[in-house]
Amino acid sequence: MNILFIGDIFASPGRRIVADHLQDIVETNHIDLAIANAENAAGGFGVTPSIAEDLFAMGLDVLTTGNHVWDKRELLDYLDRHPRLIRPANYPDAPGKGLTVLRARNGAECAVINLQGRTHMPLTDCPFRMADRILAGLDPAVKVRFVDFHGEVTSEKMAMGWYLDGRVSAVIGTHTHVPTADTRILPGGTAYQTDCGMTGPYGSVIGVQTDIALRRFLTGLPIRMEASKKSPEMHAVIVDVDDATGKARAIRRHAIDGD
Repeated sequence: MNILFIGDIFASPGRRIVADHLQDIVETNHIDLAIANAENAAGGFGVTPSIAEDLFAMGLDVLTTGNHVWDKRELLDYLDRHPRLIRPANYPDAPGKGLTVLRARNGAECAVINLQGRTHMPLTDCPFRMADRILAGLDPAVKVRFVDFHGEVTSEKMAMGWYLDGRVSAVIGTHTHVPTADTRILPGGTAYQTDCGMTGPYGSVIGVQTDIALRRFLTGLPIRMEASKKSPEMHAVIVDVDDATGKARAIRRHAIDGD
């Protein structure tokens, strides 16, 4: 089976490029499960219920998030009612869930897990031990297991990839908005990439208007950040998984220039 994962959708440019290209990607690449990280989909900060509904209507099956999931208060009740929008599982006693299990288009049951790193990130429970607990509680019949690991530093993401190698189908990093060139399959059969990259305006500083970001760095003042609209690109990965074993057979990056 083929799993599409789209990196951090950032503001309206990110949403538009997904709307313009998702169905073609799904049909052309025979995608059985389409996942996207949507934590920056609302103006670059959080996601609203209406935007989540729009993204589902485009054809996305699961939305993952990260530390910005709490930015929109109206999302809190929505999280508990909509299991296909998940948040990092290692937030203790928070609304929503960090795991969803669903049936893909080819009929295979799939688990999608969202975890968040702790280095230079908000205080959470240990993502490594949380991963152990989630995997221990999964039905062994659910072989396909996809992990979005939302983290700041490459070392923590790589450590998670090696920690879960052979136990999940894929570990794909999000959060830094910069795609990495280390796409590979680890020895145990887990597809890995340190960061999928952003789906949004690359004429920016990780999505923010360049002049605003430069003023913040030059002055140190808390200037309000605004999303850029320049040079939209989509960055994603497509993972080919043997749904009988849960092992990845191939992974490749998929990028689209929206200009």
